[in-house]
Amino acid sequence: MQYKTVGKSGLVVSELCLGTMTFGKATPEDESITMIDQFLEDGGNFIDTADVYVGGTSEEIVGKAIKEKRHDVILATKVRMKVGDRPNDVGYSRKRVMDGIEASLKRLQTDYVDLYQLHVWDQLTPIEETLRTLDDLISSGKVRYIGCSNFLAWQLMKSLSVSEQKGFAKFISIQPQYSLVNREMDREVMSLCIEEGIGVLPWGPLGSGFLSGKYEGLETPTFGRLSQGLQGESSWENKGLARNFHIVNKVKEIAKQIGKTPAQVSLNWLLMKEGVTSPIFGARTLEQYKENIGATGWRLSEEHFNELNEVSALPSEYPTRFIEKFRREL
Repeated sequence: MQYKTVGKSGLVVSELCLGTMTFGKATPEDESITMIDQFLEDGGNFIDTADVYVGGTSEEIVGKAIKEKRHDVILATKVRMKVGDRPNDVGYSRKRVMDGIEASLKRLQTDYVDLYQLHVWDQLTPIEETLRTLDDLISSGKVRYIGCSNFLAWQLMKSLSVSEQKGFAKFISIQPQYSLVNREMDREVMSLCIEEGIGVLPWGPLGSGFLSGKYEGLETPTFGRLSQGLQGESSWENKGLARNFHIVNKVKEIAKQIGKTPAQVSLNWLLMKEGVTSPIFGARTLEQYKENIGATGWRLSEEHFNELNEVSALPSEYPTRFIEKFRREL
């Protein structure tokens, strides 16, 4: 396991982050705790959850698992989604964020969260109010660092600008959907993150399981996460099937050549991408966990890495095509 700092911060995390969205639902509690123990034993130190995952059960399980080894873990959680029926049980108002961190800390059985993340942009609450609240949480010691998730480029840049102007703590990371079959953030968000020193923590690194190759030959998935969609979104729905299968076939071809699985190849490609800090991988079972953790300890050849880059690259569009045409280099 290798380690990286998150963005411009000094926070050191493992090159893979264990995602816990299935804990307490698809993955039983005892198996979830075993998985966390194994991840820490394998050298991982970065665990991601959210207050909304399985109605808070995911946070509760993570809290139980790390209670006696809290200082060995970089713990990340999120706030924003609807957690109740009251008007202020959703969003980024000062009330929601303050209530949210208290509830998360109680479930997680800890005094602080290492990385507190805004789950998705809130159109109602002024970002100044939210960032001031997050800054206060850092001052109080309940939060060590802050980040965001699923932000557009202008939303991230506006947040950074407001923090700069007001003297608030800045985001050190963003958590976007990013994989070989979903590279939309390459249009603007990735270059912004590299320019501003924002760590990228990709979620959905296997395209909801599509890149594992298990959906081969199916026009429409009838099992797994893709059969249900992913919050109304999935790489399966967003891209043409022909393009997706072309990508996964290349992944399988390379995997066969080097004696790895398609999932391991897909994750390793992300580990080598400029700007990427720590992909967030999930596992429903210990068997899936063992396969995914096998993406560490080796690297794709430059030839294979470039082949995957080319087969999954986004079509050239304006203004990117126009800007590249007039790029100046010394």
